[in-house]
Amino acid sequence: MSNYLAIATVTATLQRILQAFVQEDVDGMRVTTLPPGQIGNGTPETGINLFLYQVSRNAALKNTDTLSNRTKGTPVKRQAVLDLHYMISFYGNETELEPQRLLGSVIRTFSDRPVLLPNVIQETISDSSFRFLADSDLADQIQQVTITPVDLSLDDLSKVWSTFFQAPYRLSVTYKVTMVTIEGEDSLKKALPVRDRNFGSILPFPAQPVVEQVCSELGKLEPIGATTTLQIIGKQLQNSITQVRLGGFEATPTHTSDSQIIVPLTAFPIDSLRAGVQGLQVIHRQRTPTLPERLCVLESNAIPIVLRPTIQHIQVTNLQGQGDDLRSALLTIQTDMMVGMKQRVVLVMNEWAIAQPMGYQFEATPRTADTHAIAIPIETVKSGAYLLRLQVDGAESLLSIDLDPNSPTFNWYSSPKVQID
Repeated sequence: MSNYLAIATVTATLQRILQAFVQEDVDGMRVTTLPPGQIGNGTPETGINLFLYQVSRNAALKNTDTLSNRTKGTPVKRQAVLDLHYMISFYGNETELEPQRLLGSVIRTFSDRPVLLPNVIQETISDSSFRFLADSDLADQIQQVTITPVDLSLDDLSKVWSTFFQAPYRLSVTYKVTMVTIEGEDSLKKALPVRDRNFGSILPFPAQPVVEQVCSELGKLEPIGATTTLQIIGKQLQNSITQVRLGGFEATPTHTSDSQIIVPLTAFPIDSLRAGVQGLQVIHRQRTPTLPERLCVLESNAIPIVLRPTIQHIQVTNLQGQGDDLRSALLTIQTDMMVGMKQRVVLVMNEWAIAQPMGYQFEATPRTADTHAIAIPIETVKSGAYLLRLQVDGAESLLSIDLDPNSPTFNWYSSPKVQID
């Protein structure tokens, strides 16, 4: 972050860079920072004028100044992230094309130095010509200060110059400097944390379950399929009535503690499991002292999990092509999970061969209802054996591995496989 001198420090640094490098190309030139209407009033005969004509909030971080009100942790200060817009004008002997030579030198200089490095900013602050910037801390800013050319049409350029009353137009180019961060001086107050959630000692607020992680019971990196047993890790998970909601259906876990829940996916109705990304929640139901016949329902945060389908059966119909011709066919693939009619399904085919194996991808035809059977037309496919994978909204089915040490294909992917003759 930087203090109130940040904007002036950027202008002074740009002026110093241009003065140092452009005068090597055009001797005797000077860099000024005057309003364009004052060019010619005591300025050198040959020079560059650097004028800050607009300041705007950075589009990507313009809401940063509101974050401090809702940021957790230590108190922070307000900050404003700005973009600075500069008009760089050139003047000199038109017969010797000095303005155009200056223009080319400026473009070259900023192309070579698109970032205001901390050491360059610090050298400007330490320069005796800029003693008024001695308290600037722009060099300590974490964000990079970058220089970017701005393309203005002739119409936009004329509108900018029209704001400079009675200023004759001069050859000009515009640059934008981002991101300049100005931090406030006052720290914001933050309330103390809540120690007790009891309300008038009548009915305590129920402790909301918090789900932090969901994974297979076999390990965090193991895929989740239709027969997987889930391990749910979190806080306040145990209650008198605890259920797990997935895909709009609820199931009772086999084990529940305050920090862990174990629930097999086989506890859910088979048609409730949808391949792809699904949201999981822990549901608590608790009877209230005042109305015992009614249940208070408390839901945890939703955690996304990826359910990976398994290919159970493959049927090849309408096979076309013979000999060395490429084949076309309709594959109907049966999965162990329901696939929604609006889900995107892609079939991945890899030839089961060693020498230059072929690979294809085909998208399933639109469906009118949720189904376990997916019809996928394939075309211009080389005849041979293929390993198949099904991607449902990016959730990919698994391949089996040959684990027989006596098999010639030991440790190879072996199924699901289809023969396209």
